[in-house]
Amino acid sequence: MRKKTKPTPFKRSLSNPVRIGACLGGALLAAGPITALAQDPGRFEKLEQENQDLRKRLDALETVAKKEGILPSAADSSATPIKALSEITVSGFVQASYFYNFTEPSDRKGNGYLWNTTHNSFSLNKVKLTLASPAAERSGDTWGAGYRASLIWGEDSPVLNTGSPTAGFEAVREAYVELNAPIGTGLNIKAGQLISLLNWESGDGGAANPNFSQGYQWFFTGNGPAAGVQAGYTFTDWLDVKVRVQNGMYAGPIDGNNGKTVIGSIGIKPCSKAWMNLIGFGGDESTTMSVKGGSVIGGMDITEQFHTGFEFDYFVFDPSVGASADLWSAGGWAWYDFTPKVGLALRGEYLDDKDGGGIKGIAFPGASRVGSAVTSPDADGDIASVALTLNWRPAPNVKIQPEIRYDHTTYTGGFDGKKDRVVVGVGVTYLY
Repeated sequence: MRKKTKPTPFKRSLSNPVRIGACLGGALLAAGPITALAQDPGRFEKLEQENQDLRKRLDALETVAKKEGILPSAADSSATPIKALSEITVSGFVQASYFYNFTEPSDRKGNGYLWNTTHNSFSLNKVKLTLASPAAERSGDTWGAGYRASLIWGEDSPVLNTGSPTAGFEAVREAYVELNAPIGTGLNIKAGQLISLLNWESGDGGAANPNFSQGYQWFFTGNGPAAGVQAGYTFTDWLDVKVRVQNGMYAGPIDGNNGKTVIGSIGIKPCSKAWMNLIGFGGDESTTMSVKGGSVIGGMDITEQFHTGFEFDYFVFDPSVGASADLWSAGGWAWYDFTPKVGLALRGEYLDDKDGGGIKGIAFPGASRVGSAVTSPDADGDIASVALTLNWRPAPNVKIQPEIRYDHTTYTGGFDGKKDRVVVGVGVTYLY
């Protein structure tokens, strides 16, 4: 084994990019025959003077570069490019699946069904890539900063990425700058495209949720990511508050009018095994429509193996002309891990579209989901759903989820001409 030696001052100086340039330049200047220098002492003195002048110019350039932040100062050795690169976290997942809809829709689109809207088709659901710095550390003394950017490709991306139809935003799920302002114990600020504060389920589907398919609540009584700014403050270990102003409830990355939506969330943790968020929202979605309402989401770990979650939502769609339309939903989750590799999850949910303005006729975005809306001649109706999912982790980072799901609606012909349907299949996710 080669013995490690302590670097000399000369070797350490080579680590500076400016000094490397100086050494290369010096090497080129010294390439002439040494005998010629010995025969001409004046030439040697001239070369030495040129080297000293070059060193002064490089020192001056280095000073300017440090002031501009191009190079780290001696007092901030932690800001080196290598250290910054080493602190970037890369994560994500790849997800694929196959599901069969026993209603066998004639257009091969399961109305209102996520994720595998296309019947009897293998799907590459999602490819997710997240780049993130360490989160801005909460502090009442110093400023801090960080960032996070998540990109999603695949069949589900048009539903997840609200900017998909807009050039430049096609794959962006979320992207924001995070700051800690030294106010009180630390004020957290995020600005950019932010994921919704609503909904118990994650848009990552089976990669993060106990069930593979997505519940109706996530889409019909939820909202996608939107550009905005958020301030959050943690008062105690059991109480925090977030306030967000964004383009609109459904506007996405670019606003199309002067209206804005305000969302507030109060996070409560009564004990280490339970949590709850109280959420309120409201604002003008367009010049002719406002959207307002509230949600309650939460969960509790009954034991280390048995877990639960719940969600309640109430939406009011209020047009400037005509009557408002109300939509409410309730859902619950329970899952049990029999072993570290095998578990079982159950989801049940109910949505009441009592005014017919929140579910019927709303299609999922994306070319592959044209014709995915729930349609019916009825003026109003409701939807109920139960999903049972096996969670199997045969190897590290792999999650396989066979699932059976039963849906019912009072909308006449709401599910491809029928009121009931059964969907079965399996999804697989590799997380990295």
